[in-house]
Amino acid sequence: MKDIDKSKPVLVTGATGYVAGWLVKRLLEEGITVHAAVRTPENKEKVAHLDQIAANAPGSIKYFKSDLLEEGSYKEAMENCELVFHTASPFTSNYKDPQKELIDPALKGTRNVLETANQVESVKRVVVTSSCAAIYTDATDVQNTPKGILTEDIWNTTASLDYQPYSYSKTVAEKAAWEIAEKQSRWDLVTINPSLVMGPPLNSKSNTSESFTILKQIGDGSLKSGAPKMGFGLVDVRDVADAHFQAGFVPSAEGRYITSAHNTNMFEMTQTLRPKYGENYPIPKSVVPKWLLMLVGPMVNKNFSRQFIRKNVGVEWKADNSKIQRDLGINFRPMQETMEDSFQVLVDNKVI
Repeated sequence: MKDIDKSKPVLVTGATGYVAGWLVKRLLEEGITVHAAVRTPENKEKVAHLDQIAANAPGSIKYFKSDLLEEGSYKEAMENCELVFHTASPFTSNYKDPQKELIDPALKGTRNVLETANQVESVKRVVVTSSCAAIYTDATDVQNTPKGILTEDIWNTTASLDYQPYSYSKTVAEKAAWEIAEKQSRWDLVTINPSLVMGPPLNSKSNTSESFTILKQIGDGSLKSGAPKMGFGLVDVRDVADAHFQAGFVPSAEGRYITSAHNTNMFEMTQTLRPKYGENYPIPKSVVPKWLLMLVGPMVNKNFSRQFIRKNVGVEWKADNSKIQRDLGINFRPMQETMEDSFQVLVDNKVI
């Protein structure tokens, strides 16, 4: 049980990120001073959207230059903070060297931030952005769970450096976080484990994130011959930011929190866009058969290996989100609202 003093500054690592932007907005609107740790604070274009929010909010923002791989680079930003949100971590499927581009920044960055928390006496709580990827790799993993549903007690045991290295990076980073947390008693650790995050970015230039690649394919005709029934979870970026905020300030928050609103699949997700956008955009109307994906998938997308297709397409994905609703009072947005608000950003910015 940690009571956090809202008059003290709060550290957010990776503050220019997709989820972090909405979290910073919420903190500023609550009148909190945000210590924003970013790689290039001098890049005014990257922080412009945060400056704009701060200008119209009671809180204030202060930037600190820091790097996931540079030991001690978060110390100055963390001084006097009781609460630390560690959101900085790479999320990409476009990598050449998974160890260097995914594992090292996720694992070393987490250790760097949490070991700094050990040195800064003021810290009472650290909230780490993990992922449902630290719980499972493929939708077939869900079927192998005790009750056929993902819960906070389950850990990913099937990802590796060679297969789904992004999931592996999130798993090793979160495990390291818990190891460090358990060796001390001054601060407590809470992790937020989102599924696929969608919703409007606060920085319209940040629509390069992985979820926007999927949206773009839905709207640019890449999937007009059909969308796969690929099982996964979906959650709105605004709800994920709210989950972080509550995890920081609700004294009784503890452990891991699956942050996923909908047990869904890619085809079902595309269909929520048909009523509003179906006439003007080539939204998929049908399901692409699994056998066809097995045939052409690996040629179209390097991440669509036959192994991946076999384990995720046509397989139901289910997670239990009751803990976060009960402990943190999170009410998730409807899928249609999330999808329409996301798609509209691409339309407004003439991306599609």
